[in-house]
Amino acid sequence: MNTSFEVFGISTGIIRSGEPIAERVLEAAEAACGGFEEGDILVLAETAVATSEGNVIDLSTITPSPEAQELAVKYKMDPCTAEVVLRESDSIVGGIPGFLLCMKGGTLLPNAGVDASNAPPGCVTPLPANPDQSAVAIKAAIEKKARVQIGVIIADSRTHAMRLGCSGVAIGSAGIPSVIDDRGRSDLFGRKLEVTKRAVADNIASAAELVMGEADECTPAAIIRGIGLPIGDHVGVETIDATECLFMGAFAKSRKTW
Repeated sequence: MNTSFEVFGISTGIIRSGEPIAERVLEAAEAACGGFEEGDILVLAETAVATSEGNVIDLSTITPSPEAQELAVKYKMDPCTAEVVLRESDSIVGGIPGFLLCMKGGTLLPNAGVDASNAPPGCVTPLPANPDQSAVAIKAAIEKKARVQIGVIIADSRTHAMRLGCSGVAIGSAGIPSVIDDRGRSDLFGRKLEVTKRAVADNIASAAELVMGEADECTPAAIIRGIGLPIGDHVGVETIDATECLFMGAFAKSRKTW
């Protein structure tokens, strides 16, 4: 990878439900950085992608189940939101006031990714149904019009254990490896690296978050240019089982001692 690169915020305006996002990004990219170039990496906010795909839920149409009502009382949540989170989750691990800690698709995250931010009033947006396939489809649509090969990352903003604030996390990708294995390389003193793997897609998502914003910027996308990653047939973000995770493993063991 190159040691220097550029990051361009792509201001699309508000993406409406069902509106093809690739068209809006192509138009906005022309204004922001002269359009797409070979090897560019497009980062898209998951809310914009979900909205484009029509994955917006009107909470007035939701009837909370008894379990959702119980969780809503326990964690001081809106019962309808709790019901949507339950439907989107594989399991509920715990929670704090306002949030349920959920397992979804092999990932631990708050509220299963269900978010009211940047959603129409009275609505929430779950994560895209299949972020990897969303990335593949957007990549194909943009490459067809721009006539260059690009990578695409669908990004979410997440908190991390014992840290204040959010950073970017890749939840779907196409065209680039999500992780680069550095095991076997030498450190500064000649020792072989034994466990180091770089979360490339997550790091790129975090760089993009700096220009995309979380509020009313209307900048749900960014283009990373000049990073030097080869574009290929890679699809997907690598995850590990909860039993292999340091945090989840320690959490599970500590719960048994309570």
